[in-house]
Amino acid sequence: MDMEKEQMLEIIQKLRNNVKKVIIGKDTVIDLLLTAMLSEGHVLLEDVPGTGKTVLAKSIAKSAGGEFHRIQFTPDLLPSDVTGLNYYNPKEGTFLLRKGPVFTHILLADEINRATPRTQSSLLECMEEKQVTIDGVTYPLNRPFFVIGTQNPIENAGTFPLPEAQLDRFLMKLSMGTPSKEEEIAMMHRFFLDDPLPKLSSVCTTDTIVSLIAAAKNVTVHEDLIAYIQEIVSATRDHEGILLGASPRATLALLRACRSYAFVMGRTYVVPEDIKTLVIPVLGHRLIIGHGRNQNKQASSILQTILDTLPVPSEDWRN
Repeated sequence: MDMEKEQMLEIIQKLRNNVKKVIIGKDTVIDLLLTAMLSEGHVLLEDVPGTGKTVLAKSIAKSAGGEFHRIQFTPDLLPSDVTGLNYYNPKEGTFLLRKGPVFTHILLADEINRATPRTQSSLLECMEEKQVTIDGVTYPLNRPFFVIGTQNPIENAGTFPLPEAQLDRFLMKLSMGTPSKEEEIAMMHRFFLDDPLPKLSSVCTTDTIVSLIAAAKNVTVHEDLIAYIQEIVSATRDHEGILLGASPRATLALLRACRSYAFVMGRTYVVPEDIKTLVIPVLGHRLIIGHGRNQNKQASSILQTILDTLPVPSEDWRN
């Protein structure tokens, strides 16, 4: 590994350690969020209130030196409240653009399922094409552009469940979960005197993040592992417990995530464990299981069964 790559991996470690100054005991979630950012994907965090979703998003934004905006989604939120609008300036006699909160580097879409489908769909173009169209004019968004959406899995009154097209825009669906006894005690000690978040400083710039994104695309994937990914996706389409399996877009999303995850883990090549780690976060929310509760658990259980059933290739993955 040349010196430039070593420096990049050192930056990733600094990002990881910087976020850990605020967030305790969520190492896997932090790694997966960094993976999604380097994949130019987005993350949906499904958790009850108070688990630290906003703090985590702010910690990553401050660590990466990026601009951070938060939108509190409500039923009366309009698409223009998200994207922005043109308004008439009588002094100059012209229309001026008032940019919405999507013109940022890291966007927290808080309780995204509380907004109407029309407002939810205003994020589709932003998330997929990294651009926004206002009154027929298309504006490019910042790089990196990373959306962290949140939703409460318990309280469903007054919500509009995200349709499959919107869910498919999220590279991963994650849950922070509640801390262990030791982690919660450590959290109380850390926040006992002061909140560490305001003191958090950046460890790199957004230009550095863009360089990391480009470097992650150079991670190699063995042909046998490409075939392994296809077999996993194909198995979701043939499984009797799944009404609609993963799409070709999901296949590419899993491949992209595996390369970025390997890079975050300090490797220039993908190994089978990378794929196994990412299958449930990347594919779970894209499967249609049926109606009823606990669909997330059902999808995770089916995907785990597929992983346990399919033979794992064994090669020298560095070649």
